[in-house]
Amino acid sequence: MEKTGDAGGIADEFFPNAQADVGPLVSSTNLFLDKVGEVVLTCHSDGLSWKLLEPPDDDRTCLGLKQISRTATEVKFSDVYAVELMHGSGRVNGAKCFSLHDCHDSKMYHFSVHSFERSKSQPSLLTLVMYAFSHNNMETCQMWVNRINDSLNKDIGRPKNLLVFVNPFSGKANGFKTWETVAPIFSRAKVKTKVIATERAGHAFDVMASMAVKDLKSYDGVLAVGGDGFFNEILNGFLLSRHNAPNLPTPSDFFQPVGTNSVVNVTNDAPAEASHQDEDQSPFLSGSRSHNGSGLMNLNLSKFTGSDPGLSNPDQDHAFPIPSERFRFGIIPAGSTDSIVMCTTGARDTITSSLHIVLGKRVCLDIARVVRWKTTSTSTIEPFVRYAASFAGYGFYGDVITESEKYRFMGPKRYDYAGTKVFLRHRSYEAEVAYLEVESEKTKLLPENGRPLERIRAFLGQNKSDNLVCRKNCKVCNTKPNGATTRTPNAMPYSHPKGARWLKSRGNFLSVGAAIISNRNEKAPDGLVADAHLSDGFLHLILIRNCPRALYLWHLTQLARRGGEPLNFEFVEHHKTPAFAFTSFGNESVWNLDGELFQAHQLSAQVFRGLISYFASGPEV
Repeated sequence: MEKTGDAGGIADEFFPNAQADVGPLVSSTNLFLDKVGEVVLTCHSDGLSWKLLEPPDDDRTCLGLKQISRTATEVKFSDVYAVELMHGSGRVNGAKCFSLHDCHDSKMYHFSVHSFERSKSQPSLLTLVMYAFSHNNMETCQMWVNRINDSLNKDIGRPKNLLVFVNPFSGKANGFKTWETVAPIFSRAKVKTKVIATERAGHAFDVMASMAVKDLKSYDGVLAVGGDGFFNEILNGFLLSRHNAPNLPTPSDFFQPVGTNSVVNVTNDAPAEASHQDEDQSPFLSGSRSHNGSGLMNLNLSKFTGSDPGLSNPDQDHAFPIPSERFRFGIIPAGSTDSIVMCTTGARDTITSSLHIVLGKRVCLDIARVVRWKTTSTSTIEPFVRYAASFAGYGFYGDVITESEKYRFMGPKRYDYAGTKVFLRHRSYEAEVAYLEVESEKTKLLPENGRPLERIRAFLGQNKSDNLVCRKNCKVCNTKPNGATTRTPNAMPYSHPKGARWLKSRGNFLSVGAAIISNRNEKAPDGLVADAHLSDGFLHLILIRNCPRALYLWHLTQLARRGGEPLNFEFVEHHKTPAFAFTSFGNESVWNLDGELFQAHQLSAQVFRGLISYFASGPEV
């Protein structure tokens, strides 16, 4: 990667106080601004501003980038991702930039400031813009480039070195093309990238899992050019060999033979019933496994290495911090749904995601740790760990991804085809789901808690949620966890208060879904749960009981409609919880884990708040 030249002497001559931190630095120069005319360009401590001296000329285009609006008069350094000197007759990356000043004087020198504009109709969508300035003195242009670069380099949150995995087979098999489209943005921003094109399934997992700590620390983050499933592979490669998490909650009778239930008695297809447990009976696993003082169990899963890793091996080097503010994950969307990108940036757009990355944006993401205890009903208990960033689904969701594997040649359309087949099949599964109660859930257990009234309000369009929807600078996600001393979430599992209890629901389910984030996508514009958050330490458990096909279709149409109310049905249970456990009573049990197949007869899951940092700032609206 080309390094910025050293022109400190020139900068000192024009800006004698450039290295001083006392007081704001303001300097001005008369320059020509493409498509505008002669301006006075002023450098402030937080950005650039300009004032027009001559009337604007006719419009021109440059490099296929949208040019600045004539009404633009400033740009903040926080919105500038690159500045570069254009050598010769205004060439950038081999393309001719036709400026109105080339017509007047072929000896003009040029520099460009690269930034973005927000779409007026979709504020989360970012488009590239370029401010092209000219002057007849090259040293003046070089001085401005150096001064702006000095200001950009003060932003220590911007990445300098990234590891990039490209999945050539994601989505419509456009992984390479997608990266080639956005690579110039990283080049202009002087971000070094090591690109690895995956050659097989599990390639990215193996690279991440085997990378030495010192090598991993040489990067500011890792990017996935692909879909949610590809990101899941990279995430698991990173966490499975490094995240030491011994606390795996599950109901105390979890390992009893299928069909027994000594804690609560739940009638098939009946609403969930609560059961108070004795204080000395922990709602977590009991028996031969050791527990700590908080009632959480400790498991030694160090034997699960290689292809079946579980907890970190005690002999491994655990010097890499988790969570890490500096080391962030990112996605350049090239998948079939890209719901993680939609939830974190607000737009399924490669340019928007790339700008969030090079500008060093950061949010924390909750991650669910899923433990498969039994693969089939006849399997022995053998814990196997996986992580999920967006969603875990059973029944309809597992059937769709299983069916879609038969039609990979269809590309993303295979999900529509498979979904239609599974819907027409209308198959339900007998299972039991237990979830840890939280305070906000207690009101849902009151008798006759207004469910019919909610349906009437939904029909009239009057039942909009009063909960905060997760957006940029989200108050919910930025709230300190209990006991935390900083704004950064402590990446610990939910600390259940005394008296917390497990609630159970058993019956025939069309689907069981656990949404860690809202899972917005083009087919569900509000997501599975509109007010789910990126980093609040909870997931949303959605249980769809067996119902007539017509009612299930009504539920699905509500999911597909912006402003719909897919959760306000008698056959739908919705519970906000930090942990849940699942047991199947059938022979088949396939889950969808972030778009990947995961066979599990018994499993448990818990959320770790803010376990990873991600290159994004949250949706604007």
